Amino acid sequence: MTDTHLSEHAFDSLELVPAVRQGILDCGFSKMTPIQAAIMPIALGGRDAAGQAQTGTGKTAAFLIATFNHLLGHPPADARKANQPRALVLAPTRELAIQIHKDAEALGRHTGLNLALIYGGVDYEKQRQSLETGVDVLIGTPGRIIDFFKQHVFDLKQIQVMVLDEADRMFDLGFIKDIRFLLRRMPAPTHRLSMLFSATLSYRVMELAYEHMNNPQTVRIEPEQVTAERVRQEVYYPSNREKIPLLLGLLARENPERSIVFTNTKRAAEEVTAYLEDNGYPTALLSGDVPQNKRQKLLASFSSGEMSIMVATDVAARGLHIPDVSHVFNYDLPQSPEDYVHRIGRTARAGAEGDAISFACEDTAFYLPEIEAYIGMKIQSQVVEPSLLKEPRAQIRHERKRRPVRGPGPGRSGKPAQGAKGDSKPRSDGAHRRRRRKPTPNPG
Repeated sequence: MTDTHLSEHAFDSLELVPAVRQGILDCGFSKMTPIQAAIMPIALGGRDAAGQAQTGTGKTAAFLIATFNHLLGHPPADARKANQPRALVLAPTRELAIQIHKDAEALGRHTGLNLALIYGGVDYEKQRQSLETGVDVLIGTPGRIIDFFKQHVFDLKQIQVMVLDEADRMFDLGFIKDIRFLLRRMPAPTHRLSMLFSATLSYRVMELAYEHMNNPQTVRIEPEQVTAERVRQEVYYPSNREKIPLLLGLLARENPERSIVFTNTKRAAEEVTAYLEDNGYPTALLSGDVPQNKRQKLLASFSSGEMSIMVATDVAARGLHIPDVSHVFNYDLPQSPEDYVHRIGRTARAGAEGDAISFACEDTAFYLPEIEAYIGMKIQSQVVEPSLLKEPRAQIRHERKRRPVRGPGPGRSGKPAQGAKGDSKPRSDGAHRRRRRKPTPNPG
């Protein structure tokens, strides 16, 4: 974190148990960020808190420090069993849960508390075993946690601390029924410490807070502050055909150290990735269809600098903690202003500087006024100069990928099977005539 991103309040001013204080020192933290300085005195005082904060502001450290300090200062009941967690931290995405667990390991290394990470897609039996063996702090996503809960692998009767991170995203992803299911099976709000964080403290988020928390004290950051001042925001107005050449031209001009390109659809992400790789840019593709193991390997390659570009759909817009992202490209403007804020929040983290470059094309330009109204500023527009357009190589290859295989298979007439890959796109009349001709057998 840069000094300009920190407040004047030091961690030394907080009443913390020695084990928690040592973890903070090991991580190299001395002064608090603004959200930490606002939230932590509330939570350390045993009061519930709801904070409006984006990722990269230090909110994860805030709720982890408060959680550890509360657990060490309030011993569990004598009747508590090993598979009854004392704290539950809920995150909307696997990536965010993994990052929270990583931060918890660093900050809590001296506490003696057992951590468990639970999320879908991997290690089902291993995760079950970690719960059965014993857990103090359970971190994970709602779906897999409810799965184990309904199998009676653990229960929530001894919960002392509850943390709900990115509550607005929980609504967006349809998890809110699962969240209510879990909250109703914990001790009453008056018998636990609860913390909630969200990019926006909207009506539905605050309704959830007041229903399941004990009169939470709110800390708000206005939307204008959410889009960090250190993010240089620009918008270009390309035609749809100019988007790939413009992206290639900007990458050549800017030569970003590490950049994320956001698209609105998986298909667009795959197309952009193919063009980038064919034009000499090793690229990590992150979308909802990527298996979890491969997703983690791609994130590791991107974080280590092995790959300098990531193309992602909005599944990756929240919760990713990747240092030194210098540029964010909105290849498609997002439909939601909140998603715009979360996307560009991948750069200029923790007080650093960064660039957010958006393409307001024929299909998405009409989202721009609402985005500008939400962030409270006019995004600086730039001209698409012909010299900035870099013609891509290997365009023919991508068209070939969409063509069906025309050679006959064993025992077949040579006609592509109905519903075969590449058959979904309508063909010209000539193409249909060619398909009716007897195909030439493949050599060999």
